[in-house]
Amino acid sequence: MKVIFGIGNPGKNYEHTRHNIGFQILDSFVEKYKLQFVPSKSEYWKAESIIDSSAFILIKPTTYVNNSGLIFLELIEKYNLSAEDILVVVDDINLDLGKLRIRKSGGDGGHNGLKSIIYNIESNNFPRIRVGITNPTEDENLSDYVLSNFTNKETEIINNNSSLIIKLIENFIIGGTSQMLNLYSEVKNLSDKET
Repeated sequence: MKVIFGIGNPGKNYEHTRHNIGFQILDSFVEKYKLQFVPSKSEYWKAESIIDSSAFILIKPTTYVNNSGLIFLELIEKYNLSAEDILVVVDDINLDLGKLRIRKSGGDGGHNGLKSIIYNIESNNFPRIRVGITNPTEDENLSDYVLSNFTNKETEIINNNSSLIIKLIENFIIGGTSQMLNLYSEVKNLSDKET
């Protein structure tokens, strides 16, 4: 079984903020497959299904970004998973808006959600899709910036890329990190040739 773990903050106030892009991508995935998030007995919402006989669970923690690692660890223990079975979808201020970076392991990049996961499981060996939200300007406070809403134009850019992200998640569910990375390489090479 595979788990797709969105990073974000719970509640309507944060729904369309930059920090919640992980939740937004999972919401798009749920919409495509006509699934529904339901509350669990713990501090997260979940949606479960199967693609090509491969079971998966989508997870949206309700612990806030800084405590994402508590739920990540709980999922490993509850479902007897390895960290490599859990794909994290997270925002990244160091990437241009909508740009992707996929890794099978790595540091936290200054992101408190990733920092919490690495701290709680004592490892950085878990795959992640980082979605660019761009850096704030010099006169913008970082905390205020990541908790601000996307503009309509920015939302359009994110929506245009969400189908690729969903495709990458589907490949992770069916074939794991290596299949997801292979698709990402193909798309990236094609994109590089076109530019």
